[in-house]
Amino acid sequence: MSAPDTSVTDALLDAARELSTAVNALTFDSPVAYTYNPLDYAWAGHEAYIRRFGTGHKDILCLGMNPGPFGMAQTGVPFGEITAVTLWMGITAPIGQPKAMHPKRPVQGFACPRSEVSGRRLWGLFEEMYGSADNFFAKAYVANYCPLIWMSESGANITPDKLPREQQAAVDAACQRHLVRLLEILQPKLLIGVGKYALDQLTLAAKQLPEQHFTLGTILHPSPASPIANKCWPDKPRAQLLDLLQQAGLDK
Repeated sequence: MSAPDTSVTDALLDAARELSTAVNALTFDSPVAYTYNPLDYAWAGHEAYIRRFGTGHKDILCLGMNPGPFGMAQTGVPFGEITAVTLWMGITAPIGQPKAMHPKRPVQGFACPRSEVSGRRLWGLFEEMYGSADNFFAKAYVANYCPLIWMSESGANITPDKLPREQQAAVDAACQRHLVRLLEILQPKLLIGVGKYALDQLTLAAKQLPEQHFTLGTILHPSPASPIANKCWPDKPRAQLLDLLQQAGLDK
């Protein structure tokens, strides 16, 4: 039996390290008071995710915006709700802490008692549709556009689109470069933005690779802050995903 091809995995790990170095070089001021980079302190979790599921080319790339405080901030895994990561994906890892933590947003790693609703909903949808994590990841991969988490003095979450323009431009330069690299490495056919912001970033990245053909679309963001998600999850995103698979000529 031949050894598995590790070229995709190694390329994803290299790209993640390069992204982490690039965003660590950035500085942020008001309204940002705290910045967490899970690619640093939670690298063990992110590396385990890539080594477990970042194998070979994928038909589908699903993209989120940036980590949530009770998901990737704790586990290093995109949309990394702890139960989904441990029980469905089979991943656990030692997690450190950022140098400066907001007292209302501690990083407790896999001991965090909070459940991230967005991650629970998203991974729950994929489990419903594909069964095992191995079945899902044989065809798909999930990433975040930006690895950073920002908080105000009050502990309120600050999303990338709410940063001052110059800071946003610096983040986009690093994150777009990484996203284009993901498309080159994974060679997906279907690009799915989890929400409109992520779809916009995928559209920009796809334009940098005119020689590759992509089907682009979006599914409803699972955030509990979205009244539509609270009312229509999982029926609406399931229907959206099935429609996009049909458009791309892919089987579930």
